[in-house]
Amino acid sequence: MERMIWLDGKIVPEAEAKVSVFDHGLLYGDGIFEGIRFYNGRVFRLEEHTKRLFLSAKAILLKLPWTEDEVNAAVCDAIRANKLQDGYVRLVITRGVGGLGLNPYLCDTPSMFIIASTISLYPAEHYENGLELITCGTRRPTPGSLSPQVKSLNYLNNVMAKAEAIKAGCVEGLMLNEHGYVAECTGDNLFLVKNGKVLTPPVSDGSLDGITRQVIFELCEEAGLSIEEKTLTRYDIFTADECFLTGTAAEVIPATKLDEREIGDGKPGPVTRQLITAFKALTQSTGTPF
Repeated sequence: MERMIWLDGKIVPEAEAKVSVFDHGLLYGDGIFEGIRFYNGRVFRLEEHTKRLFLSAKAILLKLPWTEDEVNAAVCDAIRANKLQDGYVRLVITRGVGGLGLNPYLCDTPSMFIIASTISLYPAEHYENGLELITCGTRRPTPGSLSPQVKSLNYLNNVMAKAEAIKAGCVEGLMLNEHGYVAECTGDNLFLVKNGKVLTPPVSDGSLDGITRQVIFELCEEAGLSIEEKTLTRYDIFTADECFLTGTAAEVIPATKLDEREIGDGKPGPVTRQLITAFKALTQSTGTPF
């Protein structure tokens, strides 16, 4: 069945879902997006994703003509149109059609499209055995540039880091900030386990405050696990007992090697497996029905 796309208030076949070559989302990466999961007939953390979308819009002076409730309804409409129970949504809002210059105020109307489909970010064996990571030479932008909390359509920084990882034979790479401290991976947040304590970099070190990252904090609290934001170095990862990554598309996935050093015993650890199990149970039992 051909995918159906929600585009500016209408459900249209994939072949008819088109944006103008003068759209500033295409010309300049001027826009925002969210990746959202749905499981077992429910959209997982939909309201949190939408709220973050509106905060990103505010940060880049993008005035949206929709309310949060209207966006939530549109997401559910897109999923239903594709007759899916489990999958992934990519919600994109562009600045809209404008001139060839940078001036965003010449773009009269933002454009929104919503893709509901399936996704498999990493091969299944990596969820069982863990990912191998390399440290990318590409650094995360400095705090004086656009905040990493804005999920901007300009993802070239992450794309170039991803290319480095793939060229090195890995599917994911570690990104550092300008001071050499751990920020995040090319598309995921990073967590360590050391002496029974779960650690993750603060968002001020250059990471996105991911929705799945927030869920891990909640799951740790429920399980009585100590969790802390802490500035980390590569050494901290080399010497950790466990490491795992989180993201909407990635979910929760172990990482067992960085730059040819095994993390812990080189296998997914017990805390990682505990959190994976708890996360799966949560996604199957909660969410916004569609």
